[in-house]
Amino acid sequence: MAAEKAAGTVAAEPAPRDRRSVFSRLYTGTGAFDVVGRRKLWYVVFGVLVLLCVGSIVLRGFNLGIDFSGGTQIQFPSAGTSSPAEIESVRAVYEDVTGNEQAVVQAVGTGPSASVVIRSEPLDPAQLIALKQALFDAFQPLGADGAPNLSAISDSAVSGSWGEQITTQALIALVVFLVLVTIFLAFYFERSMAVAALVALVHDVVVTAGVYSLVGFEVTPGTVIGLLTILGFSLYDTVVVFDKVKENTAGLLQLTRRTYAEAANLALNQTLMRSINTSLIAVLPVAGLLVVGVGILGVGTLADLALVQMVGILAGVVSSLLLATPLLVDLKMRDRRYVDQAARVAARRKRASSAREGAGERADGEADGPGDEPSVEMRKERAMAAASGVPARHARSTPRGGGRTGATARPSGKSARPSGKRGR
Repeated sequence: MAAEKAAGTVAAEPAPRDRRSVFSRLYTGTGAFDVVGRRKLWYVVFGVLVLLCVGSIVLRGFNLGIDFSGGTQIQFPSAGTSSPAEIESVRAVYEDVTGNEQAVVQAVGTGPSASVVIRSEPLDPAQLIALKQALFDAFQPLGADGAPNLSAISDSAVSGSWGEQITTQALIALVVFLVLVTIFLAFYFERSMAVAALVALVHDVVVTAGVYSLVGFEVTPGTVIGLLTILGFSLYDTVVVFDKVKENTAGLLQLTRRTYAEAANLALNQTLMRSINTSLIAVLPVAGLLVVGVGILGVGTLADLALVQMVGILAGVVSSLLLATPLLVDLKMRDRRYVDQAARVAARRKRASSAREGAGERADGEADGPGDEPSVEMRKERAMAAASGVPARHARSTPRGGGRTGATARPSGKSARPSGKRGR
């Protein structure tokens, strides 16, 4: 509470209203967006989002695919069928026979190797025989001899143990990744940055999983693999911001120009455009993967992989900007040294404000403490003051070799210096 109070009492120096456009402020990164100052709002938003996701995961669970829950898989070639084996028509036949809509129908392969795959809950032998016969009557798939044959429709039982093994290995990989990341961040940056980065990372995983639970997307092994791939992207974006924060706050305790919160907010603005560009560049190929994989090829594995990456990338960029850095500021302000430095900044600004009110406009440098870095305005004023004290240079009005008038004139020409020759 004391740290938060000390940080909140430091008012920013008055600045003229920024009339530039939003895109101009994004490009220049001059600290026009007060992200850190509104961190309580971001905490509320992220807290509500995480609670919704955790509640959905606990109460609704996930829509597990056949690889996790087990079931029946039916496959037949779609090339050369009597009628087009489209996904919707195949699904209609399945629903008519089984009366169940919980089935995944996918078109895999192209050309002569194209086929249709149906993945459903476990079917009893009677349902399986009836479904195969209905599919044969509707589409007449060709056998190995090139003639319609019922044996062209194959079926197999899928066990959920393989999906469980994938999940176990993914959890082990996640734990190892988090441990290594914590060690790296603690050594490269500092402990508070490592904690903030890990909180943002956990947020990304929870939100991505929660979105799958809320919307009802099917969870497949491709989803688990995609979930692991987004961790690196989320961490990369956070490290970029923290590296700029580390650069801006170097030697901050000896200065009174700005507080840690203001320096961190400036770093966030300076990397904001880069984060947005990086996210857009990452989202575009993932969106293309969705369009090509689902709309053109109909490959379900590509859709599962691209969908989790899309959700994870969006969650990662938001958390790295609006959650990780504000949380870092709150962790740093628990340190008494930064609280005292914020108090010195407030005192310096109070003295500067009093000096301006009592003596009119004065150079901000007169109110600076020892060792403080001058601002851009102060450097400009000092440069102008130094320039005004240098006498202007005028062109010489006397001929070359002539002397200067006045008490400070230097002897010039040969007349002011003995030549050493005798007059003749």
